[in-house]
Amino acid sequence: MKRALKEIGIYIALFFILSFTMHFHACITHPIKHIEALPTSPFGPYHPFVFTFAIYLAILIVRIFVHLLRKYIMQGSK
Repeated sequence: MKRALKEIGIYIALFFILSFTMHFHACITHPIKHIEALPTSPFGPYHPFVFTFAIYLAILIVRIFVHLLRKYIMQGSK
């Protein structure tokens, strides 16, 4: 359960970081209008979640690879 909450926290943080970096001006000047315009987006209304999930998966793959690499290196040093 603790691990799942950590991963959800990473996803939410990534979601906000990506949203604000991609749409900084709109988030500062007119955030409500920007959110209301989401259904008419050319990428679809769920694109922020889909794009964030894709980036999250890429980061997760790197994290798993680094974990396995560290595990392999630690076993080799014994």
